[in-house]
Amino acid sequence: MDRFAWASGLLEMNETLVIQQRGVRLYDGEEKVKFDTGVLLLSTHQLIWRDLKNHECCIAIPLSQIVFIEEQAAGIGKSAKIVVHLHPAPSNKEPGPFQSSKYSYIKLSFKEHGQIEFYRRLSEEMTQRRWENMPVSQTIQINRGPQAGRIRAVGIVGIERKLEEKRKETDKNISEAFEDLSKLMEKAKEMVELSKSIANKIKEKQGDITEDETIRFKSYLLSMGIANPVTRETHGSGTHYHMQLAKQLAGILQSPLEERGGIMSLTEVYCLVNRARGLELLSPEDLVNACKMLVALKLPLRLRLFDSGVMVIELQSHNEEEMVASALETVSEKGSLTAEEFAKLVGMSVLLAKERLLLAEKMGHLCRDDSVEGLRFYPNLFMTQS
Repeated sequence: MDRFAWASGLLEMNETLVIQQRGVRLYDGEEKVKFDTGVLLLSTHQLIWRDLKNHECCIAIPLSQIVFIEEQAAGIGKSAKIVVHLHPAPSNKEPGPFQSSKYSYIKLSFKEHGQIEFYRRLSEEMTQRRWENMPVSQTIQINRGPQAGRIRAVGIVGIERKLEEKRKETDKNISEAFEDLSKLMEKAKEMVELSKSIANKIKEKQGDITEDETIRFKSYLLSMGIANPVTRETHGSGTHYHMQLAKQLAGILQSPLEERGGIMSLTEVYCLVNRARGLELLSPEDLVNACKMLVALKLPLRLRLFDSGVMVIELQSHNEEEMVASALETVSEKGSLTAEEFAKLVGMSVLLAKERLLLAEKMGHLCRDDSVEGLRFYPNLFMTQS
C-alpha cells in the first residue's frame, strides 16, 4: 500500500478511462486496511480508488508500478480478488496513506462481482502499455498528504459520483444472494447441459414429442437451458452488461416467439428466461434495460409498449396489419367475442388477446359493447359494408 499516493481523481489531458467497478475493497498484502468500500477506476495510465462514503478520499497508483497480476477465485464467504504484484516504491513518490509496507503486492476484493471483465481490461492495458505511448501533457499540482482529501473532484469524476449515488439506490444485484453458492452454480450448469442432452435424445428417438401440453412444457424447459448465462460477474455492470444480455435474449427467445405467433408479454419472457438461467436470476430492471437495446443492436426482436402500458417482445418481422386482419376474420366468423374467448381460439394469453382486439378497434375494424356482462367485440359494419 505504500505505492499509493493521494490523488484528486481527475484524468490528465492524454489519459482515458477504460473501466470502473464499484464495491471494491483494498488489501495490503493479506491484511485488511481502512479502504473498505469504494469505486475502482482503471485508466490508460493508473489505477484510481475512491471511497464511496467519502468521495473526497481518493488514492492512485501508476500502471508502470505493476509487475504482474493474477486472479484469486471466490470461496465460501469470500469475494473474488485480483492480486497485483508491484515494483518497490520509487524514492520520489508523492505522499500517500502509507509510508511503508512489508508486502510487495496488494489485493483488490470485488464484493459486487465484475472482476472477470476488470481483470481482462487490466491485462490488456498491461500488454499494450499505452502510458508509454501517450505521456500525460499536463499534471495538476495539488497539496498531497492526509488533508488532500478535502479537494472536491469536478468534471468527469463529479458526474461519475452522481451516477454512483443514483445507481446505489436503484440498482440491486440479485446475484449477491447466491454469493456463497458458487459450487452449486457450477453444478447447475452441468444439469443444464444434461437436460439439453436428454431433450435431444428424446427428439431423435420419437421425432416430435406428443402434443400433450404438460409433456411439451417439460420438454420446452429442458431445451431452454442456458449453459453460460450473461452475468455481472463475467461482463461487469452498466451498458456493456445490458448489451451482452440483449444479444443472449435474442438468441434464446426467437424460437419461442415463432411458436407463439411472434409476440410474448414481458411477464412471460421474464419467467421463461429465469427458468432457463437457473440460479443466475435476472432482475426485472435488467431485463427491461436489455430489451430496450434490442433495436439499437439491430437484433431480430424488439420491445413494444401498448397504449394500455402493457410491454411485449415481438419479432421484427411481426406484421401488425396481418395480426389485425386475422383478429377481424376470427371475430367475424363467430359474430362477437370476448378477450377470453378469443384467447382460447387463437391459443394465446388473455392479456395479449385483449391487446390485439383493442388494436383492431383502434384501427376501426372492430367495435365494442361494454356492459355488465363484460367487454365484447363485434365487427365494425360501417367499415365492412357499404
